[in-house]
Amino acid sequence: MSLQDRLDAFKSNFESGEPPYNVPKAAVAAMHRATEELIASGQAGHAKAVGDRAPEFSLPDPDGRVVQSRDLLARGPLVLSFYRGVWCPYCNLEMQALQEALAEISQRGAELVVVSPQTQANSRRLARDHGLQFPVLTDAGGAVADAYGLRFALPDYLVELYKGSFKVDLATYNADPAWTLPMPARYVIGTDGIIVYAEVNPDYTSRPDPSELLPVLDRLRGRVAA
Repeated sequence: MSLQDRLDAFKSNFESGEPPYNVPKAAVAAMHRATEELIASGQAGHAKAVGDRAPEFSLPDPDGRVVQSRDLLARGPLVLSFYRGVWCPYCNLEMQALQEALAEISQRGAELVVVSPQTQANSRRLARDHGLQFPVLTDAGGAVADAYGLRFALPDYLVELYKGSFKVDLATYNADPAWTLPMPARYVIGTDGIIVYAEVNPDYTSRPDPSELLPVLDRLRGRVAA
């Protein structure tokens, strides 16, 4: 089953209003409204894209070790995914799919890292709960997401919904009072620092399958061999 099939199946169950989620129709409507407004803003069209130079980063992993993009690119191409948080079931389905694809990504000489605004403790929880074997780096305050053009502020009505109905307090998850998130995005960056694949989607329920990365990495490997 593809990643999108898994996401669609979860979305159908979550938004049905039936157990186990019991999500009110008004809450579903508010989430749809927020997504539509983010799409209409056009922000995704201004995010970093193919042909752009990737912003460099230096971020801590869950154990506090600093990971630098420059060091990763010295070893090979970089697959970079922006993740909203451990509280997001859609994101967690994506993390599972990336873990399943990790061996094929690694076989092509590439590194995989995930960037999230959540705290290191939450990233440790994520790795433990889903058996992740790639680093989830903490982008405190969303500075790296902002450099990529992905960071946005949640509207007030969605903040109240998260805090009230869903008991999701991003200020606690991220140790940041700003209530901002990155749009889900996935990049492949060549060893020269140039973005060769970019997928940015303001609709967090829609994400590309990790299998789309493999032909891109094969082309990069062929370019090096030539």
